Amino acid sequence: MLKNILFIVLIGICISSCTLDSVYEYTDIEETEAISSDLTENQFKNPLGNEELEIYNWITHVQLNNGLLTSTEDSNFVSLYDNSLAALAFISVGEYARAEQIFDFFNGKIESEFIPNGGGFFQFRDTTGNNGNTIWLGDNAWLLIALNNYKEKTGNNSYNELSKLLENWIRSLQDEDGGLWGGFRENGQKIHKITEGIITAFNAIEGYDDFHSGILAYLKQERWDLNDRLLVAWPENEVHYYAMDLHSLGYLIFENFPKEVLSKAERYKNTQVASFNGETISGYCFDEDKDVIWLEGTAQMAVAFNSANMVSEANSTLQELQKAQMKNSSWDGAMGIPYATNEGTSYGSSLLWDEAPITPAISSSIWYLFSVLSFNPLDFGRQKNIPAEDMFWNN
Repeated sequence: MLKNILFIVLIGICISSCTLDSVYEYTDIEETEAISSDLTENQFKNPLGNEELEIYNWITHVQLNNGLLTSTEDSNFVSLYDNSLAALAFISVGEYARAEQIFDFFNGKIESEFIPNGGGFFQFRDTTGNNGNTIWLGDNAWLLIALNNYKEKTGNNSYNELSKLLENWIRSLQDEDGGLWGGFRENGQKIHKITEGIITAFNAIEGYDDFHSGILAYLKQERWDLNDRLLVAWPENEVHYYAMDLHSLGYLIFENFPKEVLSKAERYKNTQVASFNGETISGYCFDEDKDVIWLEGTAQMAVAFNSANMVSEANSTLQELQKAQMKNSSWDGAMGIPYATNEGTSYGSSLLWDEAPITPAISSSIWYLFSVLSFNPLDFGRQKNIPAEDMFWNN
């Protein structure tokens, strides 16, 4: 039975390097009709195994008639980041039409949302595509990354205007010190500089110019721990100084980044009993309190291990993620992976929402598929020929 439970209210934003910056409440809503997801294996550019095909089927089931995907099953909650990931997932298996449905939605919002707000798309909205508020740098950068991958794979120029608008807006957020503001709150207030958003934007803007060198100068001065040789998430907070995703994303984004950053992610590794199936699973927490396994972040580590040719680590991480597959979807032949294994905190002290460990989530399921396909969505933007003197991580 469908539960009709979903996210609606952003109740807190933690000063975080993690893409998820909030905790949600749930409420009942009317069910929204989803796009038909009948699939045949010959639609795929990359063949998927039976279990991976079931996860992909689940992702297609949550795509709505307007092209958007809900972040979890039976929800009214739509995330720009999750939809950008979904577009990348469709691109990775050659189902470009599904990615185009997502791009078409945002293309259609240029005049009514992007331009009136001075740039950027809302971070969250409902299934009708409305009721958004906060605009985040990192989420918009992920949309541009998806558009870049699409154009590189297809040669289709249909979304050039959308891409250029996003690029110009992202560039406009650069401060004199080279860092990027994190976006804008509903009241127009600038959001503080967030390391994860900054490095994602570095990847999203193609090529290498003063914009990129300015970012590297800022990171070297403000967000690089020279002793531990790690990117810093929250410089003012000793307890949450580091964040796990900066290890994986840092390696996936920057050329010649040291492999050691992946081994140093052991500081977040822990073992939990999964709330949804009782399996004992090992993986990575958001931060060093190690009170939960963040399954999306753990899947990101698997992608990074693949990229670094750390085969043993990639395989063992995938084996743990396979324990987290939820087969109790509302649809036959479909399953997903929850956001986390158990109740606990996200980055910082903010509690995860109640359904985080018991409901399949788009982000975890898609990063798992990326790891199975050995697909790095950041690889295209990684090729920048950064001057050696600007690679502070090697100096």
